[in-house]
Amino acid sequence: MQKHFSILIVILKHPFKLSFHDEKYFDFKARAVAVAWKNPLSSWFTAMLHCFGGGILSCVLLAEPPLRFLANNTNILLASSIWYITFFCPCDLVSQGYSFLPVQLLAAGMKEVTRTWKIVGGVTHANNYYKNGWIVMIAVGWARGAGGSIITNFEQLVKGGWKPEANEWLKMSYPAKVTLLGSVIFTFQHTKHLAVSRHNLMFLYTMFLVATKNASKLNIQ
Repeated sequence: MQKHFSILIVILKHPFKLSFHDEKYFDFKARAVAVAWKNPLSSWFTAMLHCFGGGILSCVLLAEPPLRFLANNTNILLASSIWYITFFCPCDLVSQGYSFLPVQLLAAGMKEVTRTWKIVGGVTHANNYYKNGWIVMIAVGWARGAGGSIITNFEQLVKGGWKPEANEWLKMSYPAKVTLLGSVIFTFQHTKHLAVSRHNLMFLYTMFLVATKNASKLNIQ
């Protein structure tokens, strides 16, 4: 869990580059740091949404308490500590460590491993409520795996920076698309319509995510 929080919060400060000289990347990074210093509460709120967004969204879909994650004081304190270290570390040591390409590749790979476990967990959790309910299982698995990026629309709305053209529901990003694909695949496997063991499917899907993510990152570098 600690690795999961660390990856999400570090990537929040250092989003994925679209090109080596991506002005949008440097602008986003500068704004993230500026917000953290000017309005720490807003920055902390964004970090918590990135860490627990999938769980919140899946709870909403299953009519469970959306703030249930607040009951786990350990996770909240852990995620908050990592957020503080990431944005306010002396000499910006975290950013300097993340600037090395091998560290970036490792972080990207670990993030995709976490995504796979989230999708599987969402599909299994939904099946407990709606036995073999395909649509519900796919929706909850997708929400659990990509909820962090989807729920940021709400975060932007609260901050007053929401733009219709940037709506994740209307213009899905690659992570949201590949998470939806994974949710469909794992739902078919869970309902016995795909003759592959869950562990083998998780391994193959994770390798696909890690390979495509790191390949695109290496091409940019």
